[in-house]
Amino acid sequence: MATKIRLQRHGRKNYAFYPIVIADSRAPRDGKFIERIGSYNPNTNPATITLNFERALYWVNVGAQPTDTVRSILSNEGVLLMKHLQGGVKKGAFDEAEAQKRFDAWKSKKQAAVDAVKTSMADKKELAAKQRLEDEQAKNKAKAELVAKKKAEIAAAKAEAEAAANAEEEAPAAEEAPAAE
Repeated sequence: MATKIRLQRHGRKNYAFYPIVIADSRAPRDGKFIERIGSYNPNTNPATITLNFERALYWVNVGAQPTDTVRSILSNEGVLLMKHLQGGVKKGAFDEAEAQKRFDAWKSKKQAAVDAVKTSMADKKELAAKQRLEDEQAKNKAKAELVAKKKAEIAAAKAEAEAAANAEEEAPAAEEAPAAE
């Protein structure tokens, strides 16, 4: 029986979630499967992958063929590298301890790269938020200046109108007083 390591589609529309399963190659995509070895959630940034490393390695070693997407996932998680290193141990190129040491060095380097990417993404997000805040403050300041200018114009116009009204009241009173004499 030919086995495949593939993704099954779950989740709702526009929000897919994929269990990673071992299935008969003739079974439908979302149909019967032999074993579930992990999951892949592309909706998070970066994508969330959970994988039972030992079972995935076992199935790859017994000949299960991964699909292209699953091959990429297994490669990123180090399953295919460990299979390669185990082949070197079988051939006698190096021992099991050396293989584990090489794998651990690769894994730590990969984890450092992922952490660096996450840190840079967080820094960019923080910088963007800071920039938005500064832009908002600048807009608010400009709007406050505009409102203050408009209020000053209104107050000046009101004062001018009031002064004109006072001048009109004083002018007729001054004209009437000399006429009465």
